[in-house]
Amino acid sequence: MSIAFSALALTFLAATAPAHAQSAVADGQKLAFDRGKGNCLTCHQIKGGDLPGTIGPALVDIKAKYPDRNELVAILTDETKRNPQTMMPPFGRNRILTSEEINAIVDFLETL
Repeated sequence: MSIAFSALALTFLAATAPAHAQSAVADGQKLAFDRGKGNCLTCHQIKGGDLPGTIGPALVDIKAKYPDRNELVAILTDETKRNPQTMMPPFGRNRILTSEEINAIVDFLETL
């Protein structure tokens, strides 16, 4: 019975993982486009976003530019550690975004 339960649990996890990933991407896009939270559109052009800014680079080919996910997380958390002259707000350091929200935005950015 334990083997059957384990197989059922693995099947469930495999079936729900893509749905969870899609949910994280959708949550990340919502946060990125939210003018009161991520606010990425204020400075960046993003496919599907309205009224983008031009202060920062266009967010395209992100996975190719940043193959290491942790680098994107660090940029959103506190880019001033890497570049003290940046105009990028330290979303994590200033607690504008939680680590879960930052990871959701990174999930979304990796689809661009």
